[in-house]
Amino acid sequence: MTDQNGYVISSSVYGSMCWCPITNLDTADEGYEWYMGQYTRSNDTWTYELSKDLAMKYGEYINKLGLKDPSGKTLTLDKSNDGIYTSGSYYDYQISVIEESLNNFLADTTFPYTPSNDMKSMGGSPLGNAPTGEMPTGEAPAGDVPNGELPAGNIQNNGTSTNSNETYQTAQDYINSLNSDGEWIEYDASKNTVKVKSIESFVKHCKTPTKGVPAFDDLNRSQAENSVFGNNKINTLHFDSTIAELLSSNNDKYSKLNGYNSSYASEYAHDIKVTDQFNYTVEDRVNMYNPMYYLCDYYNSSTSNPAKHWRINSGIEQGDTATTVESNLALALNQSGKTDSVELNVVWGQGHTQAERSGDANSNFISWINKCVS
Repeated sequence: MTDQNGYVISSSVYGSMCWCPITNLDTADEGYEWYMGQYTRSNDTWTYELSKDLAMKYGEYINKLGLKDPSGKTLTLDKSNDGIYTSGSYYDYQISVIEESLNNFLADTTFPYTPSNDMKSMGGSPLGNAPTGEMPTGEAPAGDVPNGELPAGNIQNNGTSTNSNETYQTAQDYINSLNSDGEWIEYDASKNTVKVKSIESFVKHCKTPTKGVPAFDDLNRSQAENSVFGNNKINTLHFDSTIAELLSSNNDKYSKLNGYNSSYASEYAHDIKVTDQFNYTVEDRVNMYNPMYYLCDYYNSSTSNPAKHWRINSGIEQGDTATTVESNLALALNQSGKTDSVELNVVWGQGHTQAERSGDANSNFISWINKCVS
């Protein structure tokens, strides 16, 4: 195919605009528990132990992945006494992503400032068919409408915790509100910049998990990702081979804990071996879905030619996934040496939405396209 001037029109992707990507599904469950779950999960069921085991597996994965920061330093995690792999250069890099997000917010924001509560989720329509059956019969319940006021409190908004109706007169007032139950942000008023104490502090204040354990490959196959890996015969399938491995090797440990079902191990073991109508295994399809598979030597398949331009934006406070997903993708793209530009904007105060530091998402997208092709 050629254009009006006779130039060949390529079918290659030239640029990719990614808002809140959830892509690295081979390790998304593990990253979720390392970044968020290890600090927040309840210890009254067996999934508390699964969460810790998944976090441990993520640390092992990062130490084999070979990601490098923009200066070329290899990013790794170290075992620690106060958490699971909560030190090392990769941990420090993730802290820097949080700090950059808040520093950008402080630089972009004019005070007095009132957080917005009108963000809309990017979630799609509910899965499944319309309910079946007829209208119920019988009379309406007897009795009067209850008296009293509605319960106090706001509706939870995608894990975003810094949104409120309060107006902050100064940046210092805003930081003070975040530190209201203990200082986890050090604020330098003279430079209008911050230092963050730990990922744990950030997660507990601003990034509460909104999913159970596992976050993506649900025990009952009820997450959207389970539907992604369904096939022409089975609507939903398990896909996380690390979980399958843990369930098999730790069956005795988990079976002694509250809520464990011995069928979990066999269900995961079965599903990850299922092939579709084209004879692809679930693992094959997970790899196809995962951009890291095509970018990193760890997977022995980094021979692709990615799009030249990338713009990756996410809301840092989303509970839908860990910040590791978008930050790992940006690192791998830069490290590939095959791109012309990679932007990573992790936006403070926003959740799972078309997150932008300023302006309108569509207008910013169009401006970025024009910049890429100019």
